[in-house]
Amino acid sequence: MNTISKAKPFIKWVGGKTQLLEQLDAQLPADFDTWDDVTYIEPFVGGGAMLFYILQRYPNIRRAVINDINPDLTTCYRTVRDMPDELIVSLTDIQNAYNALSTEEARRDFFLAVRDRYNEKNLNQLENTTKFFFLNRTCFNGLYRVNKKGLFNVPFGKYTNPQICDPETIRKDSELLQHVEFLTGDFESTFAYAQGNTLFYFDPPYRPLSDTSSFNDYAKEAFNDDAQIRLKEYCDRINAAGFHFMLSNSDCKGKNEADNFFDVLYGEYHIERVWASRSINSNPNKRGKLTEILVHNYAATKHNPHADNIQPEMEPLFMAI
Repeated sequence: MNTISKAKPFIKWVGGKTQLLEQLDAQLPADFDTWDDVTYIEPFVGGGAMLFYILQRYPNIRRAVINDINPDLTTCYRTVRDMPDELIVSLTDIQNAYNALSTEEARRDFFLAVRDRYNEKNLNQLENTTKFFFLNRTCFNGLYRVNKKGLFNVPFGKYTNPQICDPETIRKDSELLQHVEFLTGDFESTFAYAQGNTLFYFDPPYRPLSDTSSFNDYAKEAFNDDAQIRLKEYCDRINAAGFHFMLSNSDCKGKNEADNFFDVLYGEYHIERVWASRSINSNPNKRGKLTEILVHNYAATKHNPHADNIQPEMEPLFMAI
């Protein structure tokens, strides 16, 4: 797979991993860059920060498979890959129309009209992706949230001159995605694509740290503790088959010392803690740094290539700047 410079996520995504890429890289298997004919699988692709990073950093990845349960998101990826020029024209048109509006009221009305049309769910691929991009760039904080009916319900973001179309990013991402396979469905459907030297990277909807801190409504299907447990059992299946995995999630223990949910759930694997900044809380005073967990089923990492099979110290190892 050819290395392409500056490919990066084409949408905003809550919980995106851009700020943690170096820390994630350090927790890859110690000899990852020497593996031959690697298959890389992301069952929860989201904004794709890790995908774009790892495909450019490791040319030994010969096959990549990404999945998401959100069909509008996977349609976006397909459109960027297969129709970059048409998408650029369409996005430029809606950007020019929106930015020509002179009042906040007019921009809000435009936003709401696009949101209503998007929620009708009967658009062709290009129009659906165009509206997805527009809403992502003009809604509040770039959130993606749907209700139990699967309808996008994030309010207007009051941006006056947003960049909805970034032609350079779309073209570079399109080129990088040419050899990526897209799936739409449950995360367990990805197992059939594992073969040989396979690395799974999981970035699921995070377990909320409080009743009011959750922004994991990316799809109408809830991702609750039962789903977290099912994901762990899927990791067990991957481990038993001889494949490698790394998983990110919130650090419940960092918020509540007595909350050992993940420490118990993934107790037989290796757990690291990294520092990250999160800014999705509606109260600015509650935004800031907190720890996240990284779980993997291999001892030796690029950060610690001589590790044995003893559970590592569970202290934060990295600081995201």
